[in-house]
Amino acid sequence: MKRQFFMGGDVSKGYCDFIILDEEEKVFEKNFQLDDTFMGHQELKNYFTNFFLKNPQSELYAGFESTGGYENNWINLFRELRSEYNLHVVRINPKAIYHYRESDLKRVITDKLSAINIAEYLISKKRKIRFDHEDTHVELKRQWKFIRLLKKQKVQLINHFESLVYNAHPQLLSYWQGDLPNWLLHLISKYPTANILSKAPVGEVSQIPYISKEKAKKLISESKKSVASATRSGYEVLLSTLARKILDTGKLIDVQIKIMVESYDFEEIELLISFAGISEYSAFGLMIEIVNIQGYKSVKSLAAFFGLNPAFKESGDGQIVPRMSKQGRKEPRNLLFNIARNAIVHNEYIKQLYESYCENKESKMAVIGIIMHKILRIVYGMLKNKTIYNPEIDKKNRNKKIHNQGKNDKKKNKVRRYQQYDENAPISRRNAKKRKEQEASQNGLAIECEIDPLAQKINNTSLINIQKNINDVRN
Repeated sequence: MKRQFFMGGDVSKGYCDFIILDEEEKVFEKNFQLDDTFMGHQELKNYFTNFFLKNPQSELYAGFESTGGYENNWINLFRELRSEYNLHVVRINPKAIYHYRESDLKRVITDKLSAINIAEYLISKKRKIRFDHEDTHVELKRQWKFIRLLKKQKVQLINHFESLVYNAHPQLLSYWQGDLPNWLLHLISKYPTANILSKAPVGEVSQIPYISKEKAKKLISESKKSVASATRSGYEVLLSTLARKILDTGKLIDVQIKIMVESYDFEEIELLISFAGISEYSAFGLMIEIVNIQGYKSVKSLAAFFGLNPAFKESGDGQIVPRMSKQGRKEPRNLLFNIARNAIVHNEYIKQLYESYCENKESKMAVIGIIMHKILRIVYGMLKNKTIYNPEIDKKNRNKKIHNQGKNDKKKNKVRRYQQYDENAPISRRNAKKRKEQEASQNGLAIECEIDPLAQKINNTSLINIQKNINDVRN
C-alpha cells in the first residue's frame, strides 16, 4: 500500500532536529538529532535505506526552514538521495511557518516542536508547495550579495571621509558636489592636508589624472588660503589611508561586477538593460529577486512580492487610506527605488511621468512609489513577452485604460444586496449615508437599462409578501 510521510527538519548551526509524521499527523518516527558532518550525513543515508526497505511503496516529503544558508548542506544531501529513493524536498519561508504556528495557537518554541510544525505545515499545504524546485541562482546570489556588501562599505567609508575632508581640505569640497571624483581621492591620498598641498610642486600635482596644470595651480593657491584645522600627522595618515581604501574598494566592485557579467549569461539581462535606468548590476539584482517570471500569474502578484501593492482595509464603518503595503523583504524595494531614481534622470518617458505626477501636487516620495510600480509593470511585460523596452507599448496601454475607465466607473461601489434600503436598520450614520448613495447609483443604473425602479420595488415587495404567506402556511 502506497503511503505518504512528511519529515520536518529544524536546522541549527552544526546540527538538525528531524521528525517524521504520517498523513494523519501521527508521529511515525520520534525526534532525532544529527550533526551536519560526514558521520551525521551517513547516519541519515543509512536511516533512509532501512526506511524504504520497510516501506518500499512510500513517498517521503521533507521540508527545511530557510536559515540563511545553514540548511544548504542538508538540502543538497536530499537532492542527491532523490536518485535512489522516492524523496521530495523543499525550502520553506520562515514567515510561512511563523504564521502557521500562530494560527494554531502554539506559543512554546523548541527545536523539537519547530520540526513538528514544519512537518504539519507540509501536510496542510502539500498541494500548494512546489517540491524539488531547485534555485539555479544560488551562486549568483552569493556573488551579488558580496558586491552589495562592498557597495555598502564604500558608502560608509565615503561618509566618514567627507567629515575628515571638511577639517583637512574644506576648500576641496566645492569640487565634490555629486559623486566623489577619483582625481580628488588620488589627490588627497598623496597630499592629505591643505598644508602639504600648499607646498606641492605644480608639476607633480598635474601628473594626477584629470588635473591639468591650470587646475593644479588653482588647487595649490586655494590650499594656501585654506582655513583647515587638521594639521597633525595622525590626520595625514588617516586621510591618506582612507582615500586609498575607497579607491581599492571601488576597483574591487568593478572587478566583481565584471566577473558576475562574464560568468552568468541570461537572456533576460539583455532585455532589462535596454531600459534606461537599469544597469547590469541592477538587472542581475532584479533577476535574483524575480528568479522566474513564469512563476507569477500576473503583474499584481509580482507587485505583491516586491511589497508595492496598495494596502487598504475596509471593515464596517472604518476605512484606511490606501498606501504601499511594504510587505516582504526590503532589499527588492531598495533595489527598485534606486532604479526609479536613475530612470527619472536618464529615461525620458519615466521623467515625463514623474513631472506630470508632481504637477498634481503629489509628494515626491509618493510619486517615486508610483514610478517604482510603473517600472515593475514594464519589467513584467518585457520579461513575460521577451521584448526589449518600448515606451510606446506602455503609452498604448495607458490610453486604453483611460478609454475604458468611464465604462468601469458604473461598476464601482456596487454592493450586491437582496433587499432595498431599510431606514429602520440599526446601522451607523456613516453606513446609512453610504447605503443611500449606493441605492441612488443602482436606481440610476436601472433607469439606463430601462428598468423602472418603482416597479422593481413593487416586485420585491410582492416577493416578500409571498414568502411571508408561505411561512404562515408552514407554521
